[in-house]
Amino acid sequence: MYLDPVIRSSAEKVAAARAENIKLDPRRLTAEEKERLLRDFHPDYREDQFAVIKAGLNRGEKAPHELAALLQGRSRIDPAEIDLTKPDYDVDVLIIGGGGAGTAAAIEAHQAGAKVMVVTKLRMGDANTMMAEGGIQAADKPNDSPARHFLDAYGGGHFAAQKDLLVRLVTEAPEAIRWLSELGVEFDKAPDGTMLTTHGGGTSRKRMHAAKDYSGAEIMRTLRDEALNRQIPVVDFTAAVELVLDEDGRCAGAVLMNMETRELLLARAGTVILATGGAGRLHYQGFPTSNHYGATADGLVLGYRAGARLLYADTLQYHPTGAAFPAQIFGALVTEKVRSVGAMLINAEGEAFINPLETRDVAAAGIIRECSERGRGVKTPGGCAVWLDTPMIELKHGQGAIERRIPAMLRMFGKYDIDIRREPILVYPTLHYQNGGLHITPDGQTDVEDLFAAGEVVGGIHGRNRLMGNSLLDIIVFGRIAGRSAAEKSRSARHGALSLDHVERFHRGLEEAGIGGGGASPKLLPTYNSMGRDF
Repeated sequence: MYLDPVIRSSAEKVAAARAENIKLDPRRLTAEEKERLLRDFHPDYREDQFAVIKAGLNRGEKAPHELAALLQGRSRIDPAEIDLTKPDYDVDVLIIGGGGAGTAAAIEAHQAGAKVMVVTKLRMGDANTMMAEGGIQAADKPNDSPARHFLDAYGGGHFAAQKDLLVRLVTEAPEAIRWLSELGVEFDKAPDGTMLTTHGGGTSRKRMHAAKDYSGAEIMRTLRDEALNRQIPVVDFTAAVELVLDEDGRCAGAVLMNMETRELLLARAGTVILATGGAGRLHYQGFPTSNHYGATADGLVLGYRAGARLLYADTLQYHPTGAAFPAQIFGALVTEKVRSVGAMLINAEGEAFINPLETRDVAAAGIIRECSERGRGVKTPGGCAVWLDTPMIELKHGQGAIERRIPAMLRMFGKYDIDIRREPILVYPTLHYQNGGLHITPDGQTDVEDLFAAGEVVGGIHGRNRLMGNSLLDIIVFGRIAGRSAAEKSRSARHGALSLDHVERFHRGLEEAGIGGGGASPKLLPTYNSMGRDF
């Protein structure tokens, strides 16, 4: 129920134009039109919002101001005060992060016979995986192929993906679906047991597998249960604040901090896997975010300080449809599945202004254009928005389609007396995904020997833009790869004396670059208190 007269008037225009709009198939933009739209309106193209990195392997490249400050911040620990001779934990494989990638890695490393431990600064499952809604891509239908999947993803990522990683992603996708199904993930199926699939933005085939519109939660539930059934040790509310190397520069563990007591602990390991997720809670450029509370780019900071290279640190994904009203859910994800099953993007005048299945970066830029240049956005208490015309779904697919296909969306808006079966919803781009991250080889290893990475902390898999459904796929494919690779490598790991010399070297590099007095890094938790203090 929209009580504001301006919003209500615009919603009435949308309803009046629905019968005509539903017949439309807005044309896809040409490559030249897309590039111009992105250049003029996408946040990644705002030069004033980026800083040049002055220290470390990526010096001379740019990153968002908020990330650059953390990459060039000072360690939370004084290396001289850490006793590296008395580890509190000693394992074969240490996994930092308890989301989908970390848990998949833990399962595979355990299956390979390694002694595994997971540490996570919140709880296992408090991760962006849990919040992913739309689905997971895999080319496993007769009219599709991994080659087509590759072309869609490579083009959608502006031809910038690391091709060897993308090949592994798409070729191992069908096996990832099979593995999840055997673990117990309840994917949507037809009465005969065939998996239902839909389109996503930028896909040429219907290859999106989903569990209604809580796919990530269903996958995370299943992975967590499997890890717990295997009795894999999990140390929760414990953050990694520094990686530990040996005297030869190989990763050999981490310094951990209890989030409640701030007690420092030492974990020694044969190999380490970073699976710390994304960065949405840094709120780049002041955007709201769909990310979970702990998404503060920790893995990028830890890996960078230890000597791992970053790829595409200057590119983020702003999901085109974050909730823009009411204020209680501002920034919350409105899954792309809403568009894939029939809803269209409509401006304040009731006009369909862009094809609903353009890639995410193009759709986001199109929405920003409607609100800024064209002045055809809807004024809301939070700023500006456009309509996502959800009633179209049941006009196309019949009564009950919304409850069957996107029940979480129905419930989320229903709490605020907005019935998405009868009323459109207001959306605006929300900070959603970290396209850039740590460089890895196809076996999941970073530039630091014995340090592996998986999930959103990795860069290069998706290039400069990610297609819907490839993140849940990424965490499974590369989480499993990292787990197997780290377990195998741990068997032959022979580390020398443990060392934090790299932290001292990095600090000296900051001073030589004229960077002094930076804040504590990594951030660990976002700052929302009135005092403006970090954790």
